[in-house]
Amino acid sequence: MTLTDSAQFPAKSKLASPPLLHPLTDKGVVSARALSQRVPIADGMLTILSEVELAVKAGETLAITGASGSGKSTLLGLLAGLDHPSSGEIDLLGQRLGDLDEDARARLRAGRIGFVFQSFQLLPALTALENILLPLELAGRDNARERATHWLERVGLAARASHMPRQLSGGEQQRIALARAFATDPEIVFADEPTGNLDAETGARIIDLLFELNASAHTTLILVTHDDALASRCQRRLHLVAGRMQEAARA
Repeated sequence: MTLTDSAQFPAKSKLASPPLLHPLTDKGVVSARALSQRVPIADGMLTILSEVELAVKAGETLAITGASGSGKSTLLGLLAGLDHPSSGEIDLLGQRLGDLDEDARARLRAGRIGFVFQSFQLLPALTALENILLPLELAGRDNARERATHWLERVGLAARASHMPRQLSGGEQQRIALARAFATDPEIVFADEPTGNLDAETGARIIDLLFELNASAHTTLILVTHDDALASRCQRRLHLVAGRMQEAARA
């Protein structure tokens, strides 16, 4: 049995701030032009995204909102280079994704992009520490184990280092996922419904931790959510309606 998330969550004052690694600049880190995604269905083609245009600056926090089925997660996957669009162009960290094969996209993401998912996606055969350690080793970072241990402490779970994901509560798993996402000092973190599988209280704590880690690292944060409280924490919000983008008022 795990302790409750509220009992395990560290106070903000106990979270030390890491050194500034990615100063804010006005240079865009991801952009999309005339981006569309269509998939075949029994009686034709289904349009998921239509002519989406966006640009995100370094250090910006952006929420992509919309109803279920509006194309939010599809858009996030395209921007991160996890899928190919039907048409349009995407630039990610200075590279035109359409010019890169799968291996080149993976190399571009390694160590420079972090991910947080609704379902946590921790590897079940690895301990909490090993889940954080893995992307550091794949990126070839020096002192990988020390870095992983530091980030485990940052999210208040040093005592859980040897625990397997099944031994952790949902909130604890998502905190490990946050540590994993930020451990490589990424330039961008993509978060897909990071509170979607959590109760309201635990979700609020995860939101606080996500934005605290992001602010201290000056990372660009692009997240998909249906949670207005989460979206309101971002500097800018884009709203999808039937696959088309609408710019919402700035927070």
